[in-house]
Amino acid sequence: MPDADLSAARDAVDIAHDVVDGAARALGSDIDSRQVVAYDVAHAAAGMELAKAMLDYGDQGQLEGQLACALIADVVHDLAGKILGREEEWATKPGVLDGAMPFMTAYRDADFLGSLAGQEGPRHLDADFEMVQDTFRRFAEDKVRPVAERIHRSNADIPEDVISGLAEMGGFGLSVPEEYGGFASGGESDYLGMVVATEELSRGSLGAGGSLITRPEILTRALVRGGTEDQKHAFLPKIASGELMVAVAVTEPDYGSDVAGLKVTAQKSDDGGAWVVNGVKTWCTFAARADVLMLLARTDPDRSKAHRGLSLFVVPKPRGEGHGFDFTQDAGGRMQGRAIDTIGYRGMHSYEVAFENWRVPGENLVGGEEGLGRGFYLQMEGFENGRLQTAARAVGLMQAAYEAARDYANERVVFGHPIAEYQLTRAKLTRMAFLIQGSRQAMYRVARLMAAGQGSLEASMVKAYVCKAAEWVTREAVQIHGGMGYAEEFAVSRYYVDARVLSIFEGADETLALRVIAKRLADR
Repeated sequence: MPDADLSAARDAVDIAHDVVDGAARALGSDIDSRQVVAYDVAHAAAGMELAKAMLDYGDQGQLEGQLACALIADVVHDLAGKILGREEEWATKPGVLDGAMPFMTAYRDADFLGSLAGQEGPRHLDADFEMVQDTFRRFAEDKVRPVAERIHRSNADIPEDVISGLAEMGGFGLSVPEEYGGFASGGESDYLGMVVATEELSRGSLGAGGSLITRPEILTRALVRGGTEDQKHAFLPKIASGELMVAVAVTEPDYGSDVAGLKVTAQKSDDGGAWVVNGVKTWCTFAARADVLMLLARTDPDRSKAHRGLSLFVVPKPRGEGHGFDFTQDAGGRMQGRAIDTIGYRGMHSYEVAFENWRVPGENLVGGEEGLGRGFYLQMEGFENGRLQTAARAVGLMQAAYEAARDYANERVVFGHPIAEYQLTRAKLTRMAFLIQGSRQAMYRVARLMAAGQGSLEASMVKAYVCKAAEWVTREAVQIHGGMGYAEEFAVSRYYVDARVLSIFEGADETLALRVIAKRLADR
């Protein structure tokens, strides 16, 4: 079997990167007329992010180098498939990747891949983050996993002891600055700690663990960026302690990722002391149990202002439970929530929420009067980090699926041998392992960039790539289980349906690829 040849790997990445860069330059400004190639260019660029992260990882040992070479060969091969027959649209010529062919031949070899089966490689976290990983993994094992199947199969609520236990650990204060009662110090550790914790909670359960800290995180980022000091002192300590659980109300029935067209309105009350909200939001996850909603609403009736007419609010509400709610205010306001049943990602529940003259205190406009019209930009501050968190959720889910598939393959005997001994199974397990490690290392890399005030585009690219990878990993985990993978009594069936949501929320894959990644690549 070949040793790791990182020099050849770097050459292959350089060749592939030049192809992707050239195609991005050729896209021009009219991406809508070239959506198919733009989508593929975006995902190819995302693959380059993983490849670059794994080049750094590969320098740290022989196994790390082999996993890096395997992933890079896979990424370049995927690029070749996207280009073949569409060379003109990619602004290139047939054979443009020929220089990388010997590298791909060596590191896509079936026997080479089989030789790595069962080897994941170390994460190379420092001692502080190893402690974070261990702490949240133990919580997920002790508190989340034991209830995950019951929650999924009965579409139940997340138990309160999971929420309170995570609050006691400080899980909701990881991004809240220390001066407001949290644990964030303003450095790299804030972002890395968040993704490490999110991965481990998601390994326990995507719906009942990994997503619990996402919504508080999104509101926290928006408040830190644009809230008044009074708002920060009023809300952030309660978010950090778990006293205020958060739901996010942005999407509307007719407007998903296209938030510029939002119709929900917030108008000043006659007495000027409150904002009055009317309209309908959808896919508002955790809305019943939440104590506050982070609401994006139109405060300027001039719809030609698009994003600039939107403002952000912290909307208090009573706690609800079960599969729907109907709240009223003394002043006559009403808030109704209808649960939307989903095939997976259960425990938090998503709701369609209707507002009828629901009054919000005037001081809850994020940023005060200076926050008028800035809501889109403030919520994007949270959502950009939310995309990195979603990548972490995908990594945790993939890790759980991989471990289940590996263990089952070692136990299941077919035609006289454990299926883990067969070449095809071994190659699948190896691909799972290097996709997970590549995703993880790219996630760490983006966390460091975001801590330095960069990495917005890279976060979107990693989210796009990793969430699609999670679909493949969980599918193959089901396949390795055979018929039992289709049985609800095995957790891989839950992992599979949970993975499907990852490319939909926090920016639908198509919108993310076309409107964010491809557009920014072309502009750049």
